[in-house]
Amino acid sequence: MKAFVVEKIGEKEFTSGIQDISTPKCEENEVVIKVTYSSLNYKDALSSIGNPGVTRKFPHITGIDVSGTIFESTSPIFKVGERVLVTGYDMGMNSNGGHAQYVKVPASWVARIPDSISDKEIMTFGTAGLTAALSVNELIENGIKPESGDILVTGATGGVGSIAIAILSKLGYNIVAISGKKDRIDFLKNIGANEVILREVFEENTNKPLLSEKYAGVIDTVGGQILANALKEVKYDGVVTCCGLTSSSQLNTNVFPFILRGVRLIGIDSVECKLEKKQAAWEKLASRWKINSLNTIVNEITLDEIKIAYEHLLSGKAVGRYVVKIKE
Repeated sequence: MKAFVVEKIGEKEFTSGIQDISTPKCEENEVVIKVTYSSLNYKDALSSIGNPGVTRKFPHITGIDVSGTIFESTSPIFKVGERVLVTGYDMGMNSNGGHAQYVKVPASWVARIPDSISDKEIMTFGTAGLTAALSVNELIENGIKPESGDILVTGATGGVGSIAIAILSKLGYNIVAISGKKDRIDFLKNIGANEVILREVFEENTNKPLLSEKYAGVIDTVGGQILANALKEVKYDGVVTCCGLTSSSQLNTNVFPFILRGVRLIGIDSVECKLEKKQAAWEKLASRWKINSLNTIVNEITLDEIKIAYEHLLSGKAVGRYVVKIKE
């Protein structure tokens, strides 16, 4: 089979490209998936350059998302021919990922694809869409309604941010987006943002412990100073979700938003969360949360184009989602 393989050729030196390798075989309680689509995520890009926080085993196949059909199964749960997907867990990290014609995974990682969504559509969502859905769900479950006030979305042109905006817009929320890309303001408004704030304006540091109340909720995808500033502007009893660290893993803040305004900061993990929670999110994304602008945020590529796409992701030039079509 063909696969996008990363190899370690020296100390902190890696190479990557398409290779012909053996098709994996099932062991106990495993499945082999014949891949139709995968996607690209920032974590995949880090894996491709040997980031030790993501991948330590080489040679390695990248790809933390995959959709396709069961090709072989030793699990009583799944039958050959069923449409399935996998996101998260260890796939694409230290286990081989979905950028291949076939991938082997434990059956416990596998979810069924709802009938009302295609393999390509569910990979356009992928881990980014799942993370966005889990974030939106936390706002709703904690009482944040459209009438509660504006929702701030950071890292808005990225996969999680752009999908979160589209979902929130469909549900009737008023959205303020933060982005560092001046040339993508129209794109953000087209997918549902009502207002766009440039990143350099928003992340200016302020020593004030609190700022004026502006946002009923925040979906943060970047961390760092942007998250710190956002917390200071959340309304009383507001909710902030946090799922990323592309700006920084450090959070220099104070306790005032939490003890004076009752702000709740909720971490979002789409990697190890329970399969039942993932399946419920997929069902929503395939039905009442399914967005009409999927085609405007997706770039379809092949295995041969992954390397260039990784460069865009690592340099911050990527917009929307990359979906990888796996050919026969």
